[in-house]
This record gives sequence, C-alpha cells and structure tokens, in this order.
Amino acid sequence: MIANSLPAIRVSGLTKRFGEVLAVNDIGFQVNNGELFGFLGPNGAGKTTTINMLTGLARLDAGKINIGGIECTGNPKAAQHLTGIVPDESNLYPELTGFENLCFCAALYGIRKIERHKRAKELLDTFGLNDAANRKFAGYSKGMKRKLTFAAGIIHQPPILFLDEPTTGIDVASARQVRQIIADLHRKGTTIFLTTHYIEEAERLCERIAFIVNGQIVRTERTADLLKPVQCKNVLIISVADAGANLCEELYTAFPQYQFQSNIPGQIRVESLEPVNVGPLIRFLEERGIRVIEARRHLPSLEDVFIQVTGIEAGLMQKEKEKAGGGGNQ
Repeated sequence: MIANSLPAIRVSGLTKRFGEVLAVNDIGFQVNNGELFGFLGPNGAGKTTTINMLTGLARLDAGKINIGGIECTGNPKAAQHLTGIVPDESNLYPELTGFENLCFCAALYGIRKIERHKRAKELLDTFGLNDAANRKFAGYSKGMKRKLTFAAGIIHQPPILFLDEPTTGIDVASARQVRQIIADLHRKGTTIFLTTHYIEEAERLCERIAFIVNGQIVRTERTADLLKPVQCKNVLIISVADAGANLCEELYTAFPQYQFQSNIPGQIRVESLEPVNVGPLIRFLEERGIRVIEARRHLPSLEDVFIQVTGIEAGLMQKEKEKAGGGGNQ
C-alpha cells in the first residue's frame, strides 16, 4: 500500500518524441493518494503517450516518474505490484473465454487458484458478464470486450489504476456501467489516473483535471474551481439562418450589456452576468430578415472552460465523439 502522505503519482519533465513529432513536451504533475485525476484533451494531444510512459509501455526521452513512492524512471516495472492498467485497446487473449482470461491475469499477479476463481466470478458478476463467462473473448461485442479488459485491470485490486479512454466507442449502457464502477472504486480509496476526450465524463468523475493540448499541459486545477467562473454566467444560444459576418458587432452595438460570440457557423452565443432578455434579441434579428431557428438557455459547463483555456471548439470535440462511436457522451 501507499503512505497517505506521499503522492500516488509524481511526474516531472516528461518528454517523448516520435521522429520530428514532439508528442509530450516537458510536462509535470502529481496525483494525490486516493484522488481521481483527469487528463483531458482532444485525440492526438499526448494522453495515451503519457499513460504509456507512466505504465512502462513506452520509453521516455526525458523526465522522472515516481509511483507510490517508488522511483520508476529507470525501472518501469518497479511499482507494477501497485498498479492496474486498462489500455485503450484490449490486451486479452481472443482464444480464451472471459473466465479464463481473468484467471490468467490473476495468476500473473501470484493470486492462488481458489482466490483467482472467486475473484474472476465476482468481477464477471460486477460487469454483467456472467452469461458470457464461458464464451471466447473473440466473440464478445465491443462493449463486452471493454468491460472484461477493465475487469482484468483490477483483478488484483491495485491501489493505483490507470484508465486510458475507458468508455470510448462503447454503447451507452456499457459506458454508464463503466463510469459507475470507476466512481465506486474511487469511493473505496483507489487512486485513478483517467485519460479522456469526453468533457462530460471528466466533469462527472474527476476531482482535479489537467488540460493537455499538443503535448503540453495548459492548465491543472480542481474541477469545482474550474467551473466557478462560468457558473455565475447566464448563457443563451441562438441558432440562425443566413447570419452575416458582422452580426455579433451589430448585436453588441444594440445590446452593449451582453457579450456575443459566433464561433460556430449559424450559432450566436450570448453571455451576461444578468438574465438575458430573449424577446428583444429575437425581434432585432427578425427585423433584419434573419430567420431564428432556435433560442435556448445554456447551463455553462466544463466544456465552456475547456474552450476558453485551449481555444478548441466544442464542435471539434463532438466530431471526435461521433468518430469514436458516441458511447461516452451519455
């Protein structure tokens, strides 16, 4: 186990190149014992490269890694007994059944036969895979494969858990179940390092979040503190047809008490510290021949913070969700 006074994970100067590409650029952070720490960024930001270096799956070019008080920079396996890993792609054996895969993983950690059989059955039940226990892993659906891979990562009940995009590309029901299991593990004291590009997932689960973009950490803060500045704002989203290039300037001239943005074509974002009066805005637009499709109140969220900090639009993150299969955004 880990002494409570020590950080579970401590990283400094972590750097990784792939040829001319600087995938991870001199990053540093620490994860406190028992914390659920989120590593949030778009695809290609450096999340998987970072987690691979932390777990010994990739060599670092520079930097230091300490896990559970153990220096792991020169020996990635030194803290292996303290960690569990759920990679972004399954590392289980297609020719083995679900039960056999879990028992095999348990054996690798030196768990005795009676105990590993018991533990495998418990996890199959927890993840709702009892009916598939004796089916070969190759015949599992994508969601089932993801859940069994997760179960294999915690078969030895590690105090530190690395999760790389745990809900990407799986169905909504499986994603919800996986999130619930993550929350339960956290409540029981497991330290969790979670990479994700699902903003809603990070907001729901993580106590503290690091934003990573182009291999660099651009901000690290408690989730509650990240949300404070945006939660005091009133936001209205107006969807329009045939909006002109200078529409926001015209709106601001007429309504200087509000802030206007149009980062997404056909969409106007209205912000104010006071409640937004919708009627005059709609009339102003319609009098100029601009057809209003929709006007809706928007509750500011971590997505708004992410856009402000990184400059990456919500639309881009949404496209990534759709490419991945959409399982993680419910």
